[in-house]
Amino acid sequence: MEKSTVSEDTMHGSMFVLLKRFIEGGHGYSTWVNLLQEAGIKHAPYQMDGRYPTGEMAAIVGAASRLTGTPPHKLMEQYGEALVPDLLLVYRKYIQPEWRTYDMLLHTEGAMHAAVKREDSRANPPMLLVTKKGARQLIVDYHSRRRMAGVAVGIIKGIAAYFHEGDLVEVTLLTPVDGERVQVRVDFLP
Repeated sequence: MEKSTVSEDTMHGSMFVLLKRFIEGGHGYSTWVNLLQEAGIKHAPYQMDGRYPTGEMAAIVGAASRLTGTPPHKLMEQYGEALVPDLLLVYRKYIQPEWRTYDMLLHTEGAMHAAVKREDSRANPPMLLVTKKGARQLIVDYHSRRRMAGVAVGIIKGIAAYFHEGDLVEVTLLTPVDGERVQVRVDFLP
């Protein structure tokens, strides 16, 4: 989560609003307030259509990690899982009714991320390259300077759970989760 020489990287406000809901759902409103205080964030509440420094996400997750003793990438994974129902509700019109986990992953970049960019030209979701390795395996290449692949791993698991395929989908990190480029193998069990 580094600064550009031109301008600081920002994220869509919905990511912060949904993080707040995730934290409050598991730990209560006062925990959210305490995390903001520990992270040194003093501005007005996050707004769905706002843009906020990516570093604030890292600061909040870091504070939550210290509070809970859970590694940041695991918190991000849990958050990613929690995002899925909202993401699928908002972007339902871009999803084919017959799609399940395998197809959702294959079409994330072309359908979902493209839709995100069409709806907000300032949006810059991570780049995901998904490669078929047969009918039962996909390799997901996550690319982002934000180093938030834990969210992507959580979203993969959340999609599988959403389609009641959680026990049939195995997610394996092939590279360290905190890199700019992270490879994830997704196996679909018989």
